[in-house]
Amino acid sequence: MLPSMSGSKRPERTARRAEERDARKRVREREKLAALSPGGARERPIEVASAAVIEGRAGSLACPQCEGRYRLRDHRSAGPGLRCVDVTCQQCGAPRTLWFRIAFDEPN
Repeated sequence: MLPSMSGSKRPERTARRAEERDARKRVREREKLAALSPGGARERPIEVASAAVIEGRAGSLACPQCEGRYRLRDHRSAGPGLRCVDVTCQQCGAPRTLWFRIAFDEPN
């Protein structure tokens, strides 16, 4: 007859899997919130005065997953007055695209 498995491993594994599911759920929820925040989508760009300040603004934003700083990968035009910036978190490595709109100040 085979020896029975220790009863302590199954509850530990069950608890670990529940924690992993909760962690994945938190990541998904943070990503949804980041997409809804200013700069998180093309429809919600961050307003800036000129293209010269975009990289500085992108670098000053915190990663929604770990609060780490971003490393700039690419900055490109996405249409008239619209820019998208691809960044990666220096701490957790999460990739993100940030959206900016150049607000032209015209005299009244």
